[in-house]
Amino acid sequence: MIRNARIDDVRAIYKLLAHFADKGQLLGRSFSSLYDQLRDFQVYEDEDTKKILGVCALHISWENLAEIRSLAVSDEAQGRGIGTVLVTSCVAEADLFGITEIFTLTYQPSFFERLGFHLIDKKNLPHKIWSDCLHCPKFPDCNEEAMIWRKEEV
Repeated sequence: MIRNARIDDVRAIYKLLAHFADKGQLLGRSFSSLYDQLRDFQVYEDEDTKKILGVCALHISWENLAEIRSLAVSDEAQGRGIGTVLVTSCVAEADLFGITEIFTLTYQPSFFERLGFHLIDKKNLPHKIWSDCLHCPKFPDCNEEAMIWRKEEV
């Protein structure tokens, strides 16, 4: 079940993101940033156990641009389509706001290609989006791929 994240989810979200950040697969988030940006997050909660199995955020970046960020699915739940439904849900939410372009920075471009994203040069993204990058230990030598989804292309 996908739902908006709640205050009592922050520790589980932090733990899930930290697990993949430790592997170098995404940018970890501090507790403070999770509380500050909690409204950006959706979670996939197992209906039986109530455990958070996946998380994804839609962060509005600019006038008509949002970012899919912090997508993570627990190791034991991968391969069940949870990542796909989380991203699809975030894209639907962007549509509610009238946003027609969504980008992501990812190490998994083939996953996002299946969802209608395509590769772009990072230089084509507004400078405003680089604020998180400045705090990343991989900056400026990041090898994430920039991808974009445009409503009119779907």
